[in-house]
Amino acid sequence: MISGQIENFKNLYHDLEDHDLMLDLALEESDAETLAEVTGQVHALEGKIHKLAFDLMLDGEDDRSNCIVSINAGAGGTEAQDWAEMLFRMYTRWVDRKGFKIDIIDFQPGEEAGIKSITFTAGGKYAYGYLKTEVGVHRLVRISPFNASGKRHTSFASVSVYPELGKDITVEVEDKDLRIDVYRASGAGGQHVNKTNSAVRITHLPSGIVVQCQQEKSQHRNKDMALKVLKARLYQREKQKQDEMVQEMHDGKDDIAWGSQIRSYVMHPYQMVKDHRINLDVGNVNGVLDGALDPFIEGVLLASKI
Repeated sequence: MISGQIENFKNLYHDLEDHDLMLDLALEESDAETLAEVTGQVHALEGKIHKLAFDLMLDGEDDRSNCIVSINAGAGGTEAQDWAEMLFRMYTRWVDRKGFKIDIIDFQPGEEAGIKSITFTAGGKYAYGYLKTEVGVHRLVRISPFNASGKRHTSFASVSVYPELGKDITVEVEDKDLRIDVYRASGAGGQHVNKTNSAVRITHLPSGIVVQCQQEKSQHRNKDMALKVLKARLYQREKQKQDEMVQEMHDGKDDIAWGSQIRSYVMHPYQMVKDHRINLDVGNVNGVLDGALDPFIEGVLLASKI
């Protein structure tokens, strides 16, 4: 890892020297075409240097790992469930921008609209390092699209993030500690979903952790994925016991309600997204909801290094 970062730094340094030389030649010869070309290359290099600096902040044990993300709607019925779906769309767009991959593990649809909860994996280099900054309660303020009187409404949803375990990490789970239930999957999925007990719910009796998966047609695949999520959660649980600060953060997001939010997304009476941890305000709410999360992620990471 370190050797790769050193090599990356050396390559960027050499590129910077080359561009500096080309810039001097272009200026000496008043070569507008070459000057324009070098300017574009310098802008691209600036982005690479910024990314390297960003990646160097991700030095945690699991930061390079894929991650498992869970979004849960707070109290408030349809409003909160719609907000949970909006958050899922936001993270989907962010994942697409990064060139990462999403796989849905479990999906619980809302009663009228939106989703009650969703769990998915985000696969890509530093996925956990980035998305661990999103853990907490997210608050939305808007004119309700589900209320004919057009009143302003506040909704809450919580986000949890766990590192996906690599093959080099082993978490022992004994069969005697598991209760495995199978049931018919809900929601869209065709005749197969409606007629077979392919969905799997696993309860880890010692910890009380419950995970479920219903997205695959095969009961065996759903069981394997649920076990994977369970092991990730058990691993994270043990890590949190050793890290008091992380444990406090975990405990602090138990209440999906007012006063516990990490970020507010205000769409009425003004447009603003505010991260309460770092006092960062962004006026382009639609841009943020379309996946422009890097300013918040970077800001929280920077603040954690100070």
